[in-house]
Amino acid sequence: MAAPLLEVRNLRAGYGPTEVLHGLSFAIEEGTITALLGANGAGKTTTLRAICNMVRTSGEVLFDGQRIDGKSTEDIVRLGVAHVPDGRGTFTDLTTEENLRLGAYARRNHRDLAEDYERMYRLFPILAERRHQQAGTLSGGQQQMLAVARALMLRPRLLLLDEPSFGLAPMVVKEIFEVMRDINRTQKVTILLVEQNAAMALKLADQAHLLETGSILMSGSGKDLMNDDAVRRAYLGY
Repeated sequence: MAAPLLEVRNLRAGYGPTEVLHGLSFAIEEGTITALLGANGAGKTTTLRAICNMVRTSGEVLFDGQRIDGKSTEDIVRLGVAHVPDGRGTFTDLTTEENLRLGAYARRNHRDLAEDYERMYRLFPILAERRHQQAGTLSGGQQQMLAVARALMLRPRLLLLDEPSFGLAPMVVKEIFEVMRDINRTQKVTILLVEQNAAMALKLADQAHLLETGSILMSGSGKDLMNDDAVRRAYLGY
């Protein structure tokens, strides 16, 4: 059996003296989509930040069999881990296309950039129309699409997505989730998704973990968690 692409062992993380994660352990197989669910404050965003070494951590994080805990965030990005933070992180003074170019800065190989721009514009046609527009003037949904596209310019093996649906209209959310499914299937990008929209996340996910106050309460396939009565009552509203 192949080693997982990402493996987290006894991961603890926090801010200052406050510990937020209390020994998480999970693994993600290459080419799959994994969802992290939980209420606000459960530790979902901190988990993504800890994988990228953006917060104080202990424990082990392995990417493709190699320990990356202790590496700089930039070195982790160079290995092919792209992070789309909550709040999108758009460079508002730059154009759409300049934002995309920044997404490729950590790539070892800068050939085929033009081809990658066109690939992003096929995934998100509205960005093609807005390619020379200042990113700060895009709508919230367009900025979220740009944030995902910018991360994909890295040609990542692992994409960490933090609340991609937050504050967006249902039609835009549907489009973004369809793109995630597409890049997972066609480009084999492995995805770790933090999402408040539990129903959409579980439909998309191969595997899911339910976090509660910094610990994993339950794990299983997306289908299993969707059919679990306690999960349905608490997160799906029926």
